[in-house]
Amino acid sequence: MSIAKEEGRRLLDTRPDDVSFEDIQYRIHMREKIERGRRDVRDGKLLSQEESERCMARWLDG
Repeated sequence: MSIAKEEGRRLLDTRPDDVSFEDIQYRIHMREKIERGRRDVRDGKLLSQEESERCMARWLDG
């Protein structure tokens, strides 16, 4: 069984019986974002504080 399938089953098994599709979708989405972030850190895809601040300034200034 794939890791994704195991994680999906674990997620469903730990939720209450009346869980909504929205809750399941949100939790899967958040899990994927966390895994992507971990992978980026592992692969060295990081920004320094200064680089982050420059990016934010560009985004906010338009």
